[in-house]
Amino acid sequence: MSRTLRVGVAQLRSGIEPAANREAALPLLRQAAAEGARLILTPENTHRMDKDRARALAAAEAEDQQAALKAWGRIARELGTWLLMGSMPAWVGGGKVANRSLLFGPDGLVRAHYDKINLFDVDLGGGETYRESASVQPGAQAVVAEGPGGAMLGMTVCYDLRFPELFRALAGAGAEIIAVPAAFTVPTGRAHWETLLRARAIETGAFVIAPAQGGLHEDGRATFGHSLIIDPWGRVMASKPDEAPGVILADLDLGRVAEARAQIPAWRGGGEFSGP
Repeated sequence: MSRTLRVGVAQLRSGIEPAANREAALPLLRQAAAEGARLILTPENTHRMDKDRARALAAAEAEDQQAALKAWGRIARELGTWLLMGSMPAWVGGGKVANRSLLFGPDGLVRAHYDKINLFDVDLGGGETYRESASVQPGAQAVVAEGPGGAMLGMTVCYDLRFPELFRALAGAGAEIIAVPAAFTVPTGRAHWETLLRARAIETGAFVIAPAQGGLHEDGRATFGHSLIIDPWGRVMASKPDEAPGVILADLDLGRVAEARAQIPAWRGGGEFSGP
């Protein structure tokens, strides 16, 4: 039996205000749904993009998370689709948030969530330094969730892309699709974005879907864009070749996962997968 799933990716340019971000995303989400997507994905920091740490933490502490979840749930319910909202800050106390990715069902309910495990603490040179761990508490659990038509979805966020052992664990736990919602910097995006995504698809024999933030944001940060959908053989199925907001779609033949893994059974030579 054929298992085909149409997926849609919304590339965004999120700002500081969550309500404005939802309004900006909604036309793109509606477009993807109108074009037949049963699973739609948005980037990391969809809810809020704010590099001012003190302001972002104060907003997260004061924010009613349930209200935000209900707002995104209403969108999924309106569209009648599965919706992976790339990430939002979830207040966890102690002056920190989790960078949380959320999977909504077409009924608007949260079906799964994942807290980013690998945090972006880097010095890129030229004064570009990031310390995500200063305000974010890392997650401790890999997550694979059942999505539309029984498709198994592995959840990651952005910098997780550089840790192949996480992707290996997700594939070993049954992931056929791995989501990589991201807000890649421009220098690292130019150098590594597509290469790493294609490598993770090839290594796992899974579809990799990477919705990205793109362009110059309200807080002054610039992100790379170039959202991608990649098949289990490492081929690019759809791409957004710039930084502008927009939509890309692709039809995933989930049977290709088993085929790719049978053709290149690399995991047999490296021991068994360990699941999440």
